[in-house]
Amino acid sequence: MKQQRRGAGLGTRILAALIVVLCVAAVTAWLVALIIGPLIFHDHMLMVESVSPEPEVITHAEEAFDAAWTLTLALALLAAVATSVIVTLFLVRRIISPISTVRGAVTKVADGDYTARVPEVSMGAEFTELMDAFNTMASKLDQTESTRKRLLSDLAHEMRTPVATVDGYLEAMQDGVAHADDQTLVMLREQTARLTRLAEDISLVSAAEERHLSLQPAPTQVGELLTTAEGQTRGRYREKRVNLFVDATAQSQEIGVTVDSGRIGQVLTNLLDNALHHTDPGDEVTLRAAHSTTSVTIEVADTGHGIATEHLPHVFERFYRVDTARDRQHGGSGIGLAIVRSIITAHGGTVRAHSDGPGAGAVFTVELPRQSE
Repeated sequence: MKQQRRGAGLGTRILAALIVVLCVAAVTAWLVALIIGPLIFHDHMLMVESVSPEPEVITHAEEAFDAAWTLTLALALLAAVATSVIVTLFLVRRIISPISTVRGAVTKVADGDYTARVPEVSMGAEFTELMDAFNTMASKLDQTESTRKRLLSDLAHEMRTPVATVDGYLEAMQDGVAHADDQTLVMLREQTARLTRLAEDISLVSAAEERHLSLQPAPTQVGELLTTAEGQTRGRYREKRVNLFVDATAQSQEIGVTVDSGRIGQVLTNLLDNALHHTDPGDEVTLRAAHSTTSVTIEVADTGHGIATEHLPHVFERFYRVDTARDRQHGGSGIGLAIVRSIITAHGGTVRAHSDGPGAGAVFTVELPRQSE
């Protein structure tokens, strides 16, 4: 690999620029003085000659003027160069120090240390903006790396459970301890279906985040979306004895939205299943809709376990669980809400979660653009 050629340092370039400016100024001053100065001085001496008509006096005076001017210009140029060197050294030290700090932090980030930060330095608004931008970038990279590590760890755990179950049963069947009866085959199919569903969910989220999610938007009434979602989850709610209500005015249900009804149905089903997982028998879950002049809002509100404040910013992240043991016991993969956010974002909408804390229930709100009249 060809090594990149390094140019002159910042200090050298600043000093060279200042010296060039000084030289141009000195040459300009010398040329102007050479042409104009002697003429003006000579005119004055001619005026003096009318009073003291001695030519040698004028000649000596003009020579003295030229010598004095040349010496003055030389001394001024030397003083300016010396001042430029001092100012350059001061500026370079002030500038190089934060630049070296940023370079060191960049090197650490390039080596995988995303905790590197640049301390604040009083070098003006431009340097402050640069350092703030770098620190923000490093923080996001650090967060992304943490998410990646957690994702890989959780993905390994999610795959390990069904794989271990299938492997255990196959080994038992091989040893003659278990038999391939209907119950065993059903259990094996459930575990392989769980793996398939996990792979499909991850693929869906990845496609949405990369803006490759295939959508088939069409005009749809909000009421149809609510009815379909309720019908798909009603049996599971009845089995757990959790009360499910649909609260939407006739006007709201007739409001139109241009969406992929299958994908939005998946969103509402995921939200209702999430609410079911975090409620107890006797709790209530309400699916409601409202609208404004520009948007349609769909809410899933429950009276269940609630969400602590520190968890709210992370509930839509992949594999994030508020209660790991409880969620895994219910068979959740921790990716359902990530799918919700990905699909809603692909539709140009927003989704948010709110809770007053543990035991206070939770509200998930989906907001979609309203269909043009």
